[in-house]
Amino acid sequence: MKSVQQRLSALREAMKKHGVDAFVIPSADPHLSEYLPEHWQARRDFSGFTGSAGTLVVTADKAGVWTDSRYWEQAGQQLAPNGIELQKMGVDAPYTEWLAQNLPEGAVVGAPADMFALSGERGLKQALAAKNIRLEYPETLLDEVWDDRPALPTPEIYVHHPDYVSETAAEKLARIRTAMKEQGADAHLVSSLDDIAWITNLRGDDVPFNPVFLSHLFISQDKAVLFTDAGRLKAESAEALKAAGFEVLPYAQAADYLAGVKGALLIDPNKTAVGTLRRLPEDVRLIEAIHPSTFFKSVKSDADITHIRNTMAEDGAALCGFFAEFEQILADGGELSELDIDGMLYKHRSQRPGFISPSFDTIAGYNANAALPHYSATPENNSKIKGDGMLLIDSGGQYWGGTTDITRVVPVGNPSAAMKRDYTLVLKAHISLAETIFPENIKGPMIDAICRKSLWQAQCDYGHGTGHGVGYFLNVHEGPQSIAVAAVPQPHHAMKSGMLTSNEPGLYRPGKWGIRIESLVINRPVENPEETEFGKFLYFETVTLCPIDTRLIDTKLMTGSEIEWLNQYHAEVRRRLEPLTEGAAKAWLIERTEPLAR
Repeated sequence: MKSVQQRLSALREAMKKHGVDAFVIPSADPHLSEYLPEHWQARRDFSGFTGSAGTLVVTADKAGVWTDSRYWEQAGQQLAPNGIELQKMGVDAPYTEWLAQNLPEGAVVGAPADMFALSGERGLKQALAAKNIRLEYPETLLDEVWDDRPALPTPEIYVHHPDYVSETAAEKLARIRTAMKEQGADAHLVSSLDDIAWITNLRGDDVPFNPVFLSHLFISQDKAVLFTDAGRLKAESAEALKAAGFEVLPYAQAADYLAGVKGALLIDPNKTAVGTLRRLPEDVRLIEAIHPSTFFKSVKSDADITHIRNTMAEDGAALCGFFAEFEQILADGGELSELDIDGMLYKHRSQRPGFISPSFDTIAGYNANAALPHYSATPENNSKIKGDGMLLIDSGGQYWGGTTDITRVVPVGNPSAAMKRDYTLVLKAHISLAETIFPENIKGPMIDAICRKSLWQAQCDYGHGTGHGVGYFLNVHEGPQSIAVAAVPQPHHAMKSGMLTSNEPGLYRPGKWGIRIESLVINRPVENPEETEFGKFLYFETVTLCPIDTRLIDTKLMTGSEIEWLNQYHAEVRRRLEPLTEGAAKAWLIERTEPLAR
């Protein structure tokens, strides 16, 4: 395997050959996925930075990676040995501006067309226009220097278990076609993998932790063409597609197929790669909007919600077993490291009905490591769980009946009063959002401040968003909803009944400790409303079922209503999980759900 320096040297030579002054490698694939198949991990391999988000820019004598605050410390450590500068998004100039400032008049910027979104192309071209800098897509440049590029994934594509599917693929197509008519579209192209998996009721293993498969989907009023490799379809998958009215063509033929499109084509410019549209006729009118399916799948049906509740109970029972084992090992004087946590969690989750896989790489951070929101322990860099402090564990599972995502923080030894103060502030923030009642259709970013109130009053804050959408046996991060103070409220952020979202405030002290308390919540209509003339109101039903550790709480900072909320939550956790646990797991559950007194 080549070193990063060798890759960069080869890339610069290829840039000279192709007449390119700068080359941009985003963290992306032709589907603009958050998590990528190995075949598109170019930014990682050419920079050495292993985080999930970032953009690498290489010129003849400079290189930089732009990434967000989750990864600043990690990226700084991984980039420095390779002579690549960390560029902090939100602090430093965007890479588009950096290119315009550092390149001469008439220069050429290159990029891989299959990793560049249509919206990204427009933003870059606009930034470069003043200096007459051209954007080009040299087709072979990256492959010329990435000679050990991994092959495309080939796992089988299977059917989402029918017992957990509440709407047929044919019914979903009908809803999408109605939405197309409403928007004046003759055809619709879907490249986002979670949308396609949802529409077809199929699942795959092409991306770690996300049960999706490489594909594009073309929909017109009388045709639905799925571009994926037919040889990967299990027999029942092929039969299900045929029954729902899908035609199957090879994955590689999607761009060529679009050459025959006429009229108006509906696409999401943030989820469609430039390379996919390379043969689209110039006279085709683009209608640009979020995919209708993105909205449809964000609102879970009543049947889906029932399955999600049951899945959360199974996941909670698994966590009871895990925490009981974890605490017993430490009590017996055993030794554990952060690396042991993922395997222990997998052992307990894999014993529960309906479990498929983890939903993301477990984050287990002890003390200072937990101050990195997306910390990942490695054999070369991990901490032993010993002494005094706090362990943050962020983990989740994929089940036939839903996707879980939970963060809990537990004490080790004798945590300090300062740790308990910070933990309590985060818990207060979590409860503030959990008990919020809000108007239906309010934009998610607008309710973020409710969560942060207790932290802001203590002059504390956290850099990430408070809530992301979660799929239904799909991606752990899905839109369109977002509870994030940094997001500009948009119509697509409207909060609808049936949406599943995370509630995860945090507090991070670099070099000391990090705290995050995360549960998933479902938007539900207020029962027996006191008022009706002001419209419909929703509340959050907390569906994650796992005790929130009370040993870290400074009760002097809690209000009576906050303690009441926590006690009611723990009573529900015990009621739901007690029948699913036994032995040490049940004993741990009962102990950790004892009512908290002020």
